[in-house]
This record gives sequence, C-alpha cells and structure tokens, in this order.
Amino acid sequence: MQSIAWSITLFGMVALIVVFYTVINSAKTQEDYSSFSGAWYSFRTKWFYILITLGVILTYLTLKPFPIPSQTKDYSDGAEQVVDVVGHQWYWDMSTDKIITGKPVVFKVASEDVNHGFGIYDDNLNLLGQTQAMPEYTNKLVYTFDKPGKYHILCLEYCGLAHHGMVSDFTVEAN
Repeated sequence: MQSIAWSITLFGMVALIVVFYTVINSAKTQEDYSSFSGAWYSFRTKWFYILITLGVILTYLTLKPFPIPSQTKDYSDGAEQVVDVVGHQWYWDMSTDKIITGKPVVFKVASEDVNHGFGIYDDNLNLLGQTQAMPEYTNKLVYTFDKPGKYHILCLEYCGLAHHGMVSDFTVEAN
C-alpha cells in the first residue's frame, strides 16, 4: 500500500510540474485573451455556485439522519435503564451487568483516578458508542441495544501500564 501511495504522489508531483512549466512558457507570449477570459469567468462562476449547492445538499442529506440518540434528553420517566460506571486503574465498576433490549440505557460514566475512554463493543468488536470517563465529572452515554448477547467495555484512553487489560463484559437479554 505504501508503494502505491508513493507512486500516486510522484505522478501527481510530475503532473503539477508539467502544468506549471506549460503555464510559465505560455505566459511569455502576448496574445489577446479577452474573449476567452469572459466566457471562462462566466463558466467558473456557474461552476462555483453548482459546487456550493451540491455541498450544501450533500451535507444536509448526510447529517439529517444523525444516528446518535439525544444525550441531553431527560430520561427520568422510568422507561430507561440507568447504569452507573466508574473507571479505576485498571478495571470498570458497573452498577449492573444485565441489560434488557429495546429500552434506552443511560450509562453515567465517571472515573476515580485518571481519564479513561469508555467504549462499548459488540461480540465482533465493532464500536457501538463511546464517551470519556473523567475524575470529578460524570458523562452520559445513551444507547439502546437491539440484539441480546455479550458486550464488552474497553478503555480507549491510555491510562497506565495495565491499560490493555482494562476490559469488562455485560450481558444484554431479550425483553
């Protein structure tokens, strides 16, 4: 992969040198470009507006279905599950390790010592959600589990010598 990236970079540099050389050589001749430059400026202005419009539309379409549930919503109606999580060097302390599918889970994450990265992974080690565990501050992560199974919590922030062993598991059961 490294050799492909190197080849593409080298090709791009040579192409850029050729373009600059051509522009510099053609700049030596005096010619009337007024008819061409007027049409080119018109084309360039239209192209600019087309790109701006396309950029706004693509941004709107990709950000509209934002996949993360609201982290600021008040989940105090009892329909949620609350799990208190505290990170220590080098383990996680959870208030429960049994969670039910279909109900929002509010993870209240803090730390007793240093910063930790609280990451929830499925059994295939796909990251489902993450937040920062910090001393003297509680972050909230809201996630609704759709499938029962075993899930893992891994630390995403280097927190010391045994960081690699800071793993915990919990079980999600069908409702």
